[in-house]
Amino acid sequence: MSSDETPNAPAPRDRRDAVREKAQQVRVRQSRARIARSVALASVVVAVVAAGAVGVTYAVSSSASKPLLSPENVSGDGFTVSAVAGVSMVAEDAGVADALAGEATASPTPEAEETAEPTPEPTARPAVDIRMYVDYLSTGSREFQLANVQQLSQWVDEGAAELTYYPVAMLTAKSNGTKYSLRAAGAAACVATHSPDALFAFNHALLSDQPNVDEDGYTDTEIADIAQASGVESPAVVRECIEEQAFVSWANSATERALKGLPDTDGVALTGTPTILVNGTPYVGALTDPKEFSQFVLTVASDTYYREAATPSPTPTPTSTPTS
Repeated sequence: MSSDETPNAPAPRDRRDAVREKAQQVRVRQSRARIARSVALASVVVAVVAAGAVGVTYAVSSSASKPLLSPENVSGDGFTVSAVAGVSMVAEDAGVADALAGEATASPTPEAEETAEPTPEPTARPAVDIRMYVDYLSTGSREFQLANVQQLSQWVDEGAAELTYYPVAMLTAKSNGTKYSLRAAGAAACVATHSPDALFAFNHALLSDQPNVDEDGYTDTEIADIAQASGVESPAVVRECIEEQAFVSWANSATERALKGLPDTDGVALTGTPTILVNGTPYVGALTDPKEFSQFVLTVASDTYYREAATPSPTPTPTSTPTS
């Protein structure tokens, strides 16, 4: 007798149980996968945070352990020019230089010839102190340098003036974020430290080929190229100093000090560049008129000379001799 029943076919309840069991297994696998992904993501986050903490700690410790470098051959944040080689000089009227040096003598008058008393020899006047606060992105600094470079060269070369440059960075925010003004000031400190005889030529090169405001300015490598073209000694040492920005922090601190007050002045503070002081007196004349500046220098030098000559020397107080 035949039968339609299949003994091996699962009952409906068994099929439902099997489906539920399979679904539960799938959920377990999915849950395990989610847990594994969460654990992996948490591990990555922890690793990133730890790496960042190590980097910050290293940077802070490196900054703390690295001392603030200060340049050499510096006096009051300024660098005195020791040579004017490397800049073309044109012969100028030597009258001002002679007057500054006290070498100009007046022609004798008939009355003077009849005087029996000997005429004292003219004494040489001390060198005029000229201090220039320069921002290498300042248009005014460029104009003054180009207009006065020849007579400044002559005065320094003849010993009639002592010229000191003070590199500052007041226009650091005017170079598209590259901080050219600050980097150039630091580079001047590098040249003054490692090759002081080339400072005047390097200073002139930076100002005469000055980049435009609100542009990137020169890179550190390009500034080092300018220094090398200016005739620095040990160009490799100067290049390393400039490219590593060794004195950038110093230049920033020097600028902050100048903004608070200039040394050896009656409360004068840096408000713009260029700021030119002659024997401590600020020059407020035309930046592009060398004759006006030379007349100002001569006037200040004469006033200083005669004021010091008129100051009487202190007379020693006599002391009584005790008697026996």
